[in-house]
Amino acid sequence: MIKHVVMWILRTRRTRVFQLVCLKTFLIFFVLLYSLDKLSQRWSRMSRTFEIDRLHDTFTMDGRPFRFISGSFHYFRAPQSKWRSIMRSMRAAGLTALSTYIEWSSHEVIPRQYRYEGHRDFEYFFQLAAEEGLYVLLRPGPFICGERDFGGLPAWLLSVAPDIVLRRNDPKYQFYVTRWFQQLFPKLQKHLYGNGGPIILVQVENEYGSDENCDPEHAIWLRDLLRSYVKDNAVLYSTDGAFEDFLACTVDGVYATVDFTAFQNTNASFQAQRFVERRGPLVNSEFYTGWLTHWQDPFVETVPTEDVINSLREMLDLGANINMYMFYGGTNFGFTSGANYNEKKGYEPSLTSYDYDSPLNEAGDPTDKYFAIRNLLGNYVELPQLPLPRETSKGDYGKVLLNPQDSIFELTSKISSVYSEHPMSFESLSQSTGFVLYDTIIPDIACESCLLDVPKLHDFAYVFLDEQLVAQLYRIAQTNSSLTVEPNQKLSIFVENMGRINQGEIHDFKGILSQVTLQGQVLTDWMMYKFPLDKIFFNTSVQRSERTKSAMCPRFFLGTFEIDHAQILDTFLDMRRWSKGVVFINGHNLGRYWSEKGPQYSLFVPSDFLRLGLNKIVVFELFNAPENRMVQFSTKPIFNYDTLQ
Repeated sequence: MIKHVVMWILRTRRTRVFQLVCLKTFLIFFVLLYSLDKLSQRWSRMSRTFEIDRLHDTFTMDGRPFRFISGSFHYFRAPQSKWRSIMRSMRAAGLTALSTYIEWSSHEVIPRQYRYEGHRDFEYFFQLAAEEGLYVLLRPGPFICGERDFGGLPAWLLSVAPDIVLRRNDPKYQFYVTRWFQQLFPKLQKHLYGNGGPIILVQVENEYGSDENCDPEHAIWLRDLLRSYVKDNAVLYSTDGAFEDFLACTVDGVYATVDFTAFQNTNASFQAQRFVERRGPLVNSEFYTGWLTHWQDPFVETVPTEDVINSLREMLDLGANINMYMFYGGTNFGFTSGANYNEKKGYEPSLTSYDYDSPLNEAGDPTDKYFAIRNLLGNYVELPQLPLPRETSKGDYGKVLLNPQDSIFELTSKISSVYSEHPMSFESLSQSTGFVLYDTIIPDIACESCLLDVPKLHDFAYVFLDEQLVAQLYRIAQTNSSLTVEPNQKLSIFVENMGRINQGEIHDFKGILSQVTLQGQVLTDWMMYKFPLDKIFFNTSVQRSERTKSAMCPRFFLGTFEIDHAQILDTFLDMRRWSKGVVFINGHNLGRYWSEKGPQYSLFVPSDFLRLGLNKIVVFELFNAPENRMVQFSTKPIFNYDTLQ
């Protein structure tokens, strides 16, 4: 018995020893395998390089010559669900890269509150680009222009620091830029090429030489800030117009590229680049496939496909790297569209649509220009074996009757007000978008032709006496009007922000920026009501009016419609019979319409904004609703419509 017990103990000990030896061996093997895997990954990252070979006038990727053919596609101008299909269409055309801005104002709407969800999720955007075989030309700003409000800068900069000097060597500006980049770049660094990601180029500032007061010290400061994050994991570059004067603010360590149109001489344009970069790859980092359009333009701007193809061919024959701006334009949803300032025309607000006459139209469908570009590129690169994109079906959801809701005057009892002796700007009221209503009482003045003067009005205003519309004012056309007034009448001025200037002198404060005079007398004691038209405003303020069923404007209108189709489709909302305002569907701001002036008369409605069952439309009409108060869906966009027909 004792013998058996001893043998069992010895056997058990040997088994346990064997098990321990096996376990230790396995752990050692696992640790070695894990270490080798990490080492392999590290070595793989270390071996990934993207550089400039000045001797051979080319980029090199991992030591091999590389040329990109790219197209601009901005993540914030399309719902997230459309990103992959747009990228796949780009790749199918023969493109090898895409270019996008990072829009500061999209991510930091409120100071120190950062948003990266949905259409703001640029990390997912870069992941998809890599999966679809596209490299990325990143343009992180902080200023981006792009026909976006305030050039992509957050408008609250003008609230927290009214005397800030933007895009200059100004401590206040650089403080906020530094704080933003401290948030931004930890999210971007993993996507740099040297770290295993698709980003091969990172832009410093944006067309800085186009600013006649560009500051080389600021350009150097921004270069150093970006370099501290990017290191050698991507190439820093700049973009400027193809003229020597526009290349005045280039700095060492940032590769200078140019942008030009199909109507400019290709060789002369690249000679401008050679003025700064004697050796290195030729790069047109913004080759314009179309052009932007402003409200009140006679028609939507286009660029003939033949001119685009001829210019592309010339650049390809020279071995140039090309980024087509835009390849997919998309939409300036909400209040995100900006404005330009022209010395002859003055303030020019941009359309909601950013179709841009791009190869892929606003809905993401291929155009004749797309297929012409693809056919050309097939002579220079091997086209991938991908299905060709096709025009997608659009939804026709019929007509919708809209019922009157609150007017702006009925809403004043439901929203807070601010008192000031003189009118305050939007920024002083800590409001970035939408509208502000300014109210005061007429003093002891009575006349049949009193001149109301608002010399610094930004941008559009409706003038009311005792809530009756008496005049319209606009910053580029007329900022004064003759009124018949009596003492103690209520004067109301409802001011619209139509988009901040996005290029040049961009310090574009909104609202009434001066004293208001009536027959030369300064009007004081103003009450101001904020109408930002954001979600908080709608959730707390707008509801069915119990006082009146009048359609007098400015007023909100509400309608509902059902979708019972198995598939929800993109569509367009026909606004030709309405005048001027903003449209919301299921809480999504589609953007501005101005059918009185055009040339855009419909608003794009992506399927993401719709849902099965009940859908809600809210129209905020500023001037004049049609008698039937109907809106109608369309399967086609409507531009260049003759409103008199």
